[in-house]
Amino acid sequence: MAKKIDGVIEAVRYKNDQIVMVRAYERRGFTFSDRVLIKRKDLLERLKNGAQFVTGERIELMASTFHANKAAQVVKRGEKEFIATSADAERDDLEQTPVF
Repeated sequence: MAKKIDGVIEAVRYKNDQIVMVRAYERRGFTFSDRVLIKRKDLLERLKNGAQFVTGERIELMASTFHANKAAQVVKRGEKEFIATSADAERDDLEQTPVF
């Protein structure tokens, strides 16, 4: 059985090709939270600890129902760590995620 997602990232804010924060919904039991802002450091720590975040968007008027796109992951390049949806990323990059 596939692991349930812990959060859905709906928008991202970058500065100098690095994520500053994301706007997301977090799993709270059987449902999801309202929108929350998660700083890069906290998101990176959660991903390293095994949390499953995906990019996507909430379906309007459908409560905790989402269109999920790609999974976010930690990508290591030497000493640097990136948050990306692609394993060959050279910088933080959540593909097809709107910027806010």
